Amino acid sequence: MTETPQPRLGVQGPVVAWQDPWAGDASDAIMRTGTGIPIASQDGWVPPEAFLGLLKELGADFYLHHVMPDLEGQQQLVDDVRDAGLEVVLGNEYGNVNGPYVPGTNRYDVPDRALSGAADVLAGVLYDEPEHLQINAAQYRKDDYLPHFGSTGGLDSAAATEHLVKVIADRVRKIQSVTGTATPVLAEHVFPVMFHTFARAGMTPCPKVMKESFQPLQLATALGAALQYGRELWICADLWGPDIGPWFTRAPGFPGHSPREYSAALSMAYAFGPTRLFTEAVDVLARYDGRGFRRTEFGEVWHEFTSRYVRDHPLRWTFRDARPSTVLIHAEDSNFGRGVRPFGDRDRSADERSDSIFHAWHLLSHGSIPRHGTCMHIEGFESPRARLNDVPRSQFPLTAAVPEPTTAHPLFHSLHNTVVYDETVGADRLGEPELIVVAGSRLPEDTLRLVRQRAETGATVVVPDWLTSREWTRSERVGAGRWIVTDQLDSENVADTVSPLLGQPGIWTQRFASTELRFTRAADDPTALDLEIIN
Repeated sequence: MTETPQPRLGVQGPVVAWQDPWAGDASDAIMRTGTGIPIASQDGWVPPEAFLGLLKELGADFYLHHVMPDLEGQQQLVDDVRDAGLEVVLGNEYGNVNGPYVPGTNRYDVPDRALSGAADVLAGVLYDEPEHLQINAAQYRKDDYLPHFGSTGGLDSAAATEHLVKVIADRVRKIQSVTGTATPVLAEHVFPVMFHTFARAGMTPCPKVMKESFQPLQLATALGAALQYGRELWICADLWGPDIGPWFTRAPGFPGHSPREYSAALSMAYAFGPTRLFTEAVDVLARYDGRGFRRTEFGEVWHEFTSRYVRDHPLRWTFRDARPSTVLIHAEDSNFGRGVRPFGDRDRSADERSDSIFHAWHLLSHGSIPRHGTCMHIEGFESPRARLNDVPRSQFPLTAAVPEPTTAHPLFHSLHNTVVYDETVGADRLGEPELIVVAGSRLPEDTLRLVRQRAETGATVVVPDWLTSREWTRSERVGAGRWIVTDQLDSENVADTVSPLLGQPGIWTQRFASTELRFTRAADDPTALDLEIIN
């Protein structure tokens, strides 16, 4: 399909709201969420034709369906989706949670017969949170510790990256040989690590926004991976999250974001010009009473977005038009802030120098992003949703205000037109940014020489002292630019020196061709955004 500025829009299927329309009772016999407990369907069974009608009403171009591990109802699903004029994305989450697993892993692969049977309507194959299940291998499978794409035991970060790239690339080739096309194979990330590793192996970056993410960091990292490795960019607006409030709630944390935040997140994700944009999940968008559907307040937000906002705000750019003025370069260490199990190796801790990535984000965000991690799964952040754990499951869904509504998750952080590349970035992709910050535990000599050359032609380059060479250990003006060597990327001295290049605190910008997006925190809601588009 030829890429156009308008993203294709999709909806993920139900996990607690009602039974899978094609699998029926079989969908209540497995766990359809990663919560670790079975949750009975709340609205019973929905006929396929009624569900497909809802998708059409919601303006979906495609349906994200997590495959039942035993393929219950699979072919009828594909036939019905085809007849409805929709596309389908097949996901692996149910198999990840329940098995069966690929030997030696905690991973479920969608079977070849399911892929081939859907080939003519297949928009993509989704791997649910593969970075999470590589690092946190015991999340679902409890009988052994088996990372998602296999063990990296005994390998340092560079060797672990190479190993994973080979394993994943083999899997991508297998899927595409079965489907007979260059079917996108999606890596849907909740943690902002290994985007570039998976993209290098052939996977399409698909960041989750909202969730527990720092949005500018998550999007700048995924954007850079897609650009550097020539992949599509998909975005998932994931309604699972940490907050509680006076909104329709299917389970603790679902949704964990307000309708206002959801609306802002959809506009934010859309403005990045992704190839496709979908929401997780339909459970929160509607209720079924046995006769028909009624949209919730979240369903009204999504319907307004698909039916009016997209129509009234046609895009003239895609993510491929990104023109960063700031570039962060770092090798992958898979450390998001806990420093344990790098690449899934439970016998090794992350290299302490990988903490410099956090310091880089702290610098670039005017201190808005913490200096000890890259998402909210680190010390210092609470999840108010835990207060709902004591509510009996039989009382869900909740439709009234919960006691003491609490929000912990904002969408906004300051950042100035930033994109992230890995340590292998070449001259053509790097371009001519004004500011280059290098971080992490390792840097090839060729890349060091490239960023030094960029300093000579006008860029300001900040590099840790452990990543530079003996000949370039002194901070100095070089050519038309500046070379800054430091043992602490977010030191007061470095911040003062690069301050003119960091943009304004309180503004998050991203530039695509001649268009600049300017995000600010909404004055009346700390979880929402205001967006100004400057041509």
